Amino acid sequence: MSAHGAPIPMTSHPCTALQGTAHVPGDKSISHRSLILGAMAVGETVITGLLEGDDVLDTGKAMRAFGADVQRDDDGTWHVRGVGVGGFAEPTNVIDCGNSGTGVRLIMGAMATTPITATFTGDASLNKRPMARVTDPLALFGTQTVGRSGGRLPMTLVGAAEPTPVRYTTPVPSAQVKSAVLLAGLNAPGQTVVIEKEATRDHTERMLAGFGAEITTEETSDGHVITLTGQPELKPQTIAVPRDPSSAAFPICAALIVPGSDVLVPGIGLNPTRAGLFYTLQEMNADLTFENMREEGGEPVADLRARYSPEMRGIDVPPERAASMIDEYPILSVVAANATGKTMMTGVKELRVKESDRIEAMATGLRAAGVTVDDGPDWWSVEGCGAGQVTGGMTAASHLDHRIAMSFLILGMAAKAPVAVDDGGPIATSFPIFEGLMAELGADLRRDA
Repeated sequence: MSAHGAPIPMTSHPCTALQGTAHVPGDKSISHRSLILGAMAVGETVITGLLEGDDVLDTGKAMRAFGADVQRDDDGTWHVRGVGVGGFAEPTNVIDCGNSGTGVRLIMGAMATTPITATFTGDASLNKRPMARVTDPLALFGTQTVGRSGGRLPMTLVGAAEPTPVRYTTPVPSAQVKSAVLLAGLNAPGQTVVIEKEATRDHTERMLAGFGAEITTEETSDGHVITLTGQPELKPQTIAVPRDPSSAAFPICAALIVPGSDVLVPGIGLNPTRAGLFYTLQEMNADLTFENMREEGGEPVADLRARYSPEMRGIDVPPERAASMIDEYPILSVVAANATGKTMMTGVKELRVKESDRIEAMATGLRAAGVTVDDGPDWWSVEGCGAGQVTGGMTAASHLDHRIAMSFLILGMAAKAPVAVDDGGPIATSFPIFEGLMAELGADLRRDA
C-alpha cells in the first residue's frame, strides 16, 4: 500500500515529443535543512521555494513538535521562528517522519544533545530501514537509544544531558550520517570533527556557515575533514531554495529517450556533490546542456536543456561519483536501457538500503521489460537495447519507493508497450506535481481504476 493511503496503480503509455518547460519543485535536501536549522536559530527564518512534498512537510511538523513556530503564507513563503541551539522542547507525541530517511536521521541528530526524550516512527518502508548508522555515532555524544531489533524504528532517543564533542570517521559515504553528527555537535562544547574518506553532498556545511556556525573543511591524508565549533547562536536567514536536481532528473531523462523531445528545466542546483548524473549523461553522449550558469544562495545554479538523444552509449560510471548521484541510479538505469552497449555502475551498495533495495527493484522490473541486467552486492550493469527498443508491457513493484515508481513510469514513455507500477502514491513524498508536470510536457500517464 501507498505511504499515506491506499495504493494508486498507474500506467505510462508510449508518447512522442515531450516539449516545454518543466518547473520542478525545490530541493528536498535543502528544504529539510532549512526547516531544521531555522528551528535551531534565534529569530525568524524566511524560506521561499520550499519543497512541499510529504517528506518535508513531516519535518515541518516535527519542528513544531519540538517547539518551533513554523507557518506557511498563502503565497508559499514559510516562516520558522526558532528556539535556539539546545532549545528544543520535549514533544508530547510520537514524531512520525513518514517515508523520509533524511528527515528522521537529521532530526535525531538535531535533538541528540538536548536533554529531552523523543520517539520516532515512520511508514512501513521507513520502519524497515537501518538507523544504527546514525544512532551509533550519536551514542558517542552520550545519547541513549532504544529501538526494535536491527536498529529499526519505532525508536526512542534520550538526549545527552552533558554531551561531549566527538571525532568520527564515517564508515560509508553518507551525507545523512555526516549531517546528523554535525547537527548533534551544535549543542556540544568544543569541536566536533567528522572525517569522510569520500566527500558527500555538502548542503549541511554550507547552510551551517550561512547560519553563522564556525565550521571549516580541509583535505588531509585522512580524508575530507569537517570541524564544527559547538554552542553557537545561529542567526536566522532568508533562504531561496533552488530546484531539486534529483527531481529534475526525471523530465530530463524522459526527454533524452522520447523521440522529438526538447525540454527546458530551469533553476536547477548544480552543487558538485549532487550533479553527478548530469555529467554521466553527457559522457553517454546525451544532448544535455547547461544554460544561464549563475549562483543563488551560495549554490551554483543553471537552466538545463535536454533533447532526444538516440545515439547514447553505455559507459562505466566511476565509483567515486556514486555519492554525488546515489538517488539517480534508478532513472540512470532507464536511460541505460535505451542506450547502446553496457552501462556498469559500481560502488553503489548504499542503494541496497534506501527506501527499498533499489538495485533489486530496478533489476527485477527491467528484466520483465526485456532488458538484460546483472547485479552484485555493490554493483549492477544494464545492457542497452538501443533507442526505442525496450519491450515494456509489464507491471513493476514500487516497494513504497518514490524513485522506483517514477523511473518505471519514465520507462513506459519510450517503451514499445505501456509500463505500469503497482503504486504511484509514494511519488507525493518528493515530487507531488510529477503527474501534472509530465502531462503538460506531453506524457500519457493514467491512474488505473
